[in-house]
Amino acid sequence: MLIVRGAELVWTGSAELPGGEVACGPDGRVVAGGVDGEVLDASGCVVTPGLVNAHHHLLQTAFRTLPGTRGVPMRDWLPRMAAAYTAVGVDDELAHAAASAGLAEALLCGVTTVADHHLTWPAGDGVGIARAVAAAAGELGARLVFVRGSARDDPQDAAASADAIAAALGGDPTGMVQVAVGPAGVHSDGAETFALLGEVARRHGLRRRTQANEQVDVEVAERRYGRRPLDLLDEWGWLAPDVTIAHLCGVTGDEIARVAAAGASATHAPGCDVPMGWGVAPAAALSDAGVPVGLGTSGGGSNDAGHLLADARLAMQVAPLAGRPVTAREVLTWATAGSAAGLGRPELGRLDPGCAADLACWDITGVADAGVADPLAGLLWATPGRRPRHVVVAGRVVVRDGELVGGPEREVAEALRALLAGRPER
Repeated sequence: MLIVRGAELVWTGSAELPGGEVACGPDGRVVAGGVDGEVLDASGCVVTPGLVNAHHHLLQTAFRTLPGTRGVPMRDWLPRMAAAYTAVGVDDELAHAAASAGLAEALLCGVTTVADHHLTWPAGDGVGIARAVAAAAGELGARLVFVRGSARDDPQDAAASADAIAAALGGDPTGMVQVAVGPAGVHSDGAETFALLGEVARRHGLRRRTQANEQVDVEVAERRYGRRPLDLLDEWGWLAPDVTIAHLCGVTGDEIARVAAAGASATHAPGCDVPMGWGVAPAAALSDAGVPVGLGTSGGGSNDAGHLLADARLAMQVAPLAGRPVTAREVLTWATAGSAAGLGRPELGRLDPGCAADLACWDITGVADAGVADPLAGLLWATPGRRPRHVVVAGRVVVRDGELVGGPEREVAEALRALLAGRPER
């Protein structure tokens, strides 16, 4: 039992409670109150639901700021990243080290759930890599959505691998590990891959995820098929309520209406798309049309950071370039309940009774918050690199006083550095 007490403000996602507290029951869920247990001091803090990173590539944590990957067209970026993966060698050990660093970074930035769209696979069924990433999440106490992705994989191999991973990791009753499937996009995978991974999803009751309407996606779809990416996704059965589409930069008003009518959800990734020059998704227009909108950082190869709150700030800043301005509360909702909706996880991203007891305590006593009239809006506006004081996942403290509980941050970082140092130059 855990009681988070003394906060200046608790934002549950549906209400703002000055001086409120959050009581975490023994099942890792929020309870109405009246419980005894350990008290976590949240004095001087704003408490929010844990952030939900709905689109990440944890492997890319090991491939940040590579020469030739900054601000380049996606057609050049993709082969540069692929060459780096080949040179270093993707295996279980690298997957674990990269995921550990990426998930540690996420927790230290207030992110309690990460959807990892893994797209790079050596020979084999991939279960070892999936288990390695899940082990990293378990060691640190983070929630993981492991997405068996595909990027030019043999369709039959991709489906067999997804089947094996779903059998190995799926059905976790604690909700700490979830499995999904997702081709990288119509630029890399054809109709057969989308069909076969869709069949795996139906057999195992998995969510489906893909990417669409970034630079190369539109170019390749038009050159190869004479169609737009969403035309193909619709034709191939991938515009549906169980599908979440990341990026959606170059979409028209008619396409937004089409996504909304299909019941699909969207993930905005401005920390990747904006600095790389790949576009700005009209996230407000998608939301206004009724599309559930979440937020993701995408990977270290394009964003270089897994700081979702900073990317939420960026989303708020660039929104007027693609439509109407958005408020801090709106974007915080995208980063919590909106992302959770795309994962099919309504218990995440909120702190109402019965929801998962995943939360972050943000200290607002420092000089960066002095003079802030609205402390909730100040979380985004006032400090781009803000870190939480405490983070709780499933009622368990995983970051206390700014430090990882699951192991020293320095050790996690050194493990990845040492592994990379012993492999070929990138």
